Amino acid sequence: MLEKFFDYLTHERKYAAHTITSYKNDLQGFEKFIKEEFDLDDLSQVHYSFIRNWILQLSKNGLSNLSINRKISSLKTFYKFLQKVGSIDKNPLVGHKSLKVQKKIQVPFSRKEIQEVIDGLDGDDFESLRNKAMIEVFYSTGIRRAELIGIKLSDVNLEDKTIRILGKRNKERFVPLLNSVEKSLSDYLKVRDTVAKDKHLFVTAKGNKIYETLVYRVINSYFSLASSKQKKSPHILRHSFATHLLNEGANLNSVKELLGHSSLASTQVYTKNSLETLKQMYNQAHPRSNKN
Repeated sequence: MLEKFFDYLTHERKYAAHTITSYKNDLQGFEKFIKEEFDLDDLSQVHYSFIRNWILQLSKNGLSNLSINRKISSLKTFYKFLQKVGSIDKNPLVGHKSLKVQKKIQVPFSRKEIQEVIDGLDGDDFESLRNKAMIEVFYSTGIRRAELIGIKLSDVNLEDKTIRILGKRNKERFVPLLNSVEKSLSDYLKVRDTVAKDKHLFVTAKGNKIYETLVYRVINSYFSLASSKQKKSPHILRHSFATHLLNEGANLNSVKELLGHSSLASTQVYTKNSLETLKQMYNQAHPRSNKN
């Protein structure tokens, strides 16, 4: 039944490969647990008490509530699938409540920090030109790491200054390119063609498609030179893109479309930083504010 479930995620739900890998790891881990603890091979025979025991074990092993909730989310999707195909009558997780998680505020890079990184991107070798194009594409479009990795040469239209992005569940959108980014991409493409025949836009020095850890290392290494913030990742660049647009007065719906969100609720998390900036400006400018 697990293989049918993974086929369902791949072909019907159109989940990305790395997402399906996470589901596999979660479900196989739970399957191993109930086999060892309850001598049970059939996931359709699971009771909520088994799941509660798994949660306790995960917690004892030091897993955070956030990570546990993600694993339980995988189980929920699986049991909803079993209900859909008629393998079970009742979802064992129907009354489950997620563990409480302390929300962490994602602190975006400042405009000064980003400008400092971009100003320092001045090499003319393959990796320098690739990294410059990569960072500028990230910050000027707000795309996700997996989306950047998946960009193909055929998705880039330098004449129209647009990139076709294939987002979550294969949802397609087009994002515009600034003139400066178009130039960085043009410079990179000139050297890229000398090392790669791969169909993807961003490749390694050996001509292969780039991968997640490489992208993270690039962003982390450059921004470590300009920022003392704890988190320096591709997601923080995406967060910075959205926050800076909203700070400059961009419409929330427009930012939602650029980010590829399916609902405004996902985009509204970025308004917190915009509101904090507005509060600071208000307190500094209003004649009755207590500036001391």
